[in-house]
Amino acid sequence: MRYDVRIHNKKHFTLLMIVSLLGWLSHPSFCKKDLPKVLIIGDSISIGYTEPLQEFLAGKAIVKHNPGNAAHTRKGVENIDEWVGDADWAVIHFNHGLHDLKYVDDQGENTRDREKGHMQIPVEDYEKNLEKIVARLEDTGAKLIFATTTPFPENVDGPLRDIEQVKVYNAAALRVMKKHDIAINDLYSFALPRLEETQRPNNVHFTKEGSKVLAEEVARHIENWLR
Repeated sequence: MRYDVRIHNKKHFTLLMIVSLLGWLSHPSFCKKDLPKVLIIGDSISIGYTEPLQEFLAGKAIVKHNPGNAAHTRKGVENIDEWVGDADWAVIHFNHGLHDLKYVDDQGENTRDREKGHMQIPVEDYEKNLEKIVARLEDTGAKLIFATTTPFPENVDGPLRDIEQVKVYNAAALRVMKKHDIAINDLYSFALPRLEETQRPNNVHFTKEGSKVLAEEVARHIENWLR
């Protein structure tokens, strides 16, 4: 009888060990520790698609967004070291543009007054700032993907923005990216024919479903470099 008890206890102990090991292996912290890390740098458009992007890439990558809104390229130059940190990023998907081309007054406040205002970051400075940002990002060794600035309708709410300037700023950005052989995610061309069903009325921002559509496209580009 004692022999049977010992065998039963041994089998029971082995079963418990297997269950415990399986639980440990399936714990999120264990599953994620070897996944590649992806950094998203951008403004509120990217903030909007980061959560669905995390869902699309669940189990494939750990996706993080820079703290807060990356806004314009001057802010990017000032904060890029902090945003990148010392993490081992596999892919960095980044964008600046909407805040660079918006109109502000001499105090830096948003304005719709074309006469008293000016674009926050002139396109010449935008291009120079992108050069500085790219130089820092290249030091990470990550695969870099630049997302073109998304389009918007005429007379959007908020600060003045000229729809034709999106093309000008995107062209400047593409010159920099081509020079550095950086991959392009042309969200401008992707979103343009879909604006009516994805973007909020009179707004540069996208609906929740629209952000999900953008996230799927961003995920597609990122996955190309995770294989």
